[in-house]
Amino acid sequence: MRCSLQSSGIPEFRWATMARWPWPGACPRAGRKQGGLRDGPSTVRRRLMERNENSLAATLKTLLFFTALMITVPIGLYFTTKSYIFEGALGMSNRDSYFYAAIVAVVAVHVVLALFVYVAWNEGSRQWREGKQD
Repeated sequence: MRCSLQSSGIPEFRWATMARWPWPGACPRAGRKQGGLRDGPSTVRRRLMERNENSLAATLKTLLFFTALMITVPIGLYFTTKSYIFEGALGMSNRDSYFYAAIVAVVAVHVVLALFVYVAWNEGSRQWREGKQD
């Protein structure tokens, strides 16, 4: 495979090299770019894999965090509001306190889901902006 460097610093590709080097500057023998050394395909591939692994780890942490919130917050609020607020402070009957505590738990589920969507949306747009700058 041949890859020669023109005087302008842009690699010149021949028809046979197009299948091997998919983007301009991918040829390791292309030499220097104006800003420094060019990255070879293995370096670019490694950087993309590291970015994907970091993105996957951050996404998994966010998902696990909100899963834990989805389990603990509604259940905790249900029993806390039922016993301390509705039955204790407000003096409601057992039957009424179940009903109002369930409403509080449902509202808590919706708040946790809304927070998850907000965090996921901002995380995705942040990763998109970081990828766009490269």
